[in-house]
Amino acid sequence: MLSEKTVQIVKSTAPILQEHGETLTRHFYKRMFAHNPEVAPFFNPANQTSGSQQKALAGAICAYAANIDNLDVLGGAVELIAQKHASLQIKPEHYPIVGENLLASIREVLGEGATDEVINAWGEAYGLLSGILIGREAQIYKEQVSVPGGWEGFKPFKVLRKEKESDIITSFYLKPAAGDALPTFKPGQYITVQVPSPCGHTTMRNYSLSDKPGRDYFRISVKRETGPKADTPKGYVSNFLHEAVQVGDSLSIAPPCGEFFLDVEAKHSRPLVLMAAGVGITPIISILQSALEAMPDRRIVCIHASLHEGVQAFRKTLDEMAAQHPNLTVSYCYSEAPPTGITRAAGDVTGLVNASLIESFVPDRDADYYFCGPKPFMVEIYHQLLTWGLPPAQVHFEFFGPRQELDRKAA
Repeated sequence: MLSEKTVQIVKSTAPILQEHGETLTRHFYKRMFAHNPEVAPFFNPANQTSGSQQKALAGAICAYAANIDNLDVLGGAVELIAQKHASLQIKPEHYPIVGENLLASIREVLGEGATDEVINAWGEAYGLLSGILIGREAQIYKEQVSVPGGWEGFKPFKVLRKEKESDIITSFYLKPAAGDALPTFKPGQYITVQVPSPCGHTTMRNYSLSDKPGRDYFRISVKRETGPKADTPKGYVSNFLHEAVQVGDSLSIAPPCGEFFLDVEAKHSRPLVLMAAGVGITPIISILQSALEAMPDRRIVCIHASLHEGVQAFRKTLDEMAAQHPNLTVSYCYSEAPPTGITRAAGDVTGLVNASLIESFVPDRDADYYFCGPKPFMVEIYHQLLTWGLPPAQVHFEFFGPRQELDRKAA
């Protein structure tokens, strides 16, 4: 445990870190990549370019400083970080690298304000947090190895099949190259794909498993990221998978991870509402398939939002499930108007997912909500559910990006 003096020093720095947080974290990443380039493969360059990774770390540091005397409130954040770290194979030997560069950055950015007393206090605080994360990550690694078919680290998988799902999304069916059995996973979780990078190292990305557990393959459905803005690079890994990887090729895969999942053992009488936008359908469709199998009598609503039909994945699959399961209602929203001469199906909505649409299916709002998609969609849904005052236990989401950005209302 931290001393009272250390706690007070760390808490007293929270306002300073709030003011200089992003400057500090930008400096930290630049410094770490210069002094320890071996850790670069653990980070997504697109998130570095956009600044979202720096914002996420700044938010996490400020939250830790403000709650250093009540770490229980950070339990969800700790689990999110531990799962992400385990997915990337972060190990105890990586923590001193981060700690050294973080403390040096605090000293270099804050200057005279970073006294020896402050640096020593933050060193102790970082030691406590790293110990918590290392312990939880060790548990995750142990769990991954102990389940039937489980493994540790990366192992080769063969690409069984590539299947185009839309103009921009392609599914990859993967099976262990050695013919091993696959472990089960929790619907909603993701795996990590490791590929060679242009600099001669490797790089990694997380992709949601887009089929239900229990198959003899893993499926991921990957959106080709084109980098539409001048300052946004196109997604290296997504384009590599779409263009370079062919049936029969090998990919290095790490075990399933993630704290966003449906507990199929939990029994609830209230409806289950699943909402996705764009490629956010990937974990949602796994959850939906599992829910229909485990909860055949539970009322389920699935809403899928897309720009237009050309980029939408899995509509045929969703329609087939709705036809087979009377407890399932599926709704589609398209933010762009239909092409000239095209009439959308009855019930399709041209517009955005909003409170009125959700309430048309669940008038009393009492349901379990799972949602995933790009930032504007996530921010809107997240704040709407907060406005309704739903208990946190009924709100679950997977955000493809730094979660702190959800706290910023979309412009």
